[in-house]
Amino acid sequence: MPRFLAALLLLGLACNAHADSYLTRLLNKPVPGGVAVVDLGTATQAPKASYQGKPVLVVREQNNWLAIVGIPLTVKPGNQQISSGNRNLSFSVGNKKYPEQHITLKNTRQVNPNPADLKRIDEELAVQLRAYRSFSPGTPSNLLLDKPVNGPLSSRFGVRRFFNGEERNPHAGLDFAVPAGTPIKTPAAGKVILTGNYFFNGNTVFVDHGQGFISMFCHMSKIDVQVGQTLARGAVVGKVGSTGRATGPHMHWNISLNDARVDPAIFIGAFQP
Repeated sequence: MPRFLAALLLLGLACNAHADSYLTRLLNKPVPGGVAVVDLGTATQAPKASYQGKPVLVVREQNNWLAIVGIPLTVKPGNQQISSGNRNLSFSVGNKKYPEQHITLKNTRQVNPNPADLKRIDEELAVQLRAYRSFSPGTPSNLLLDKPVNGPLSSRFGVRRFFNGEERNPHAGLDFAVPAGTPIKTPAAGKVILTGNYFFNGNTVFVDHGQGFISMFCHMSKIDVQVGQTLARGAVVGKVGSTGRATGPHMHWNISLNDARVDPAIFIGAFQP
């Protein structure tokens, strides 16, 4: 076989091997609210990467470094770029249409808060955004997650929400319909970085899995962990409840990557295209 043909064959095999890489096949869902897996090459040390000015999770798979990029729901379909060293690397974001959900709340303050409520909401939002933006150096123990509870989904990620007929922010997580008091388990090892009781979210726990890969659980009836506590996979963080803006007991779970709320279903193999 001529040398140049052999070289082309080897190059094709290498490209196919990467295209079929385990994490790429499982996690690469480049849509608004999804995840892009971007090849960073074969550097000796872990390269750094950023997207929209925020640091990105980088992991190694075999000989390649991969950037695991969270794509905000607000991103429009088209080309996007991450930065790594002196390089700009592109990926394409496809379209995804999310359905609507209409919810009726008896407590109208949960739809149109009064001035005192708004002051509290703003203060609490600032605290929670700091948690979402935290970036610890440790690599996550696993990117493939367990469900925090076993039960049916009552609301999917990205749903456009209308409360008492008024549109509010899209649903930024998954809701599981499970009874009050059901234990909520962390889907992977991590460290508790924030707990609190908030106007909209009720009793809430943030768990940092490493490099900006963060779980948030809310509407809990009880919190069973403390800030700074290190958790093994499957450790109980609290109990299901209906605190905050909720129509009944359920478990709400967010996943955040590089301060972008993304669909947790991607990491449990239940993503719907």
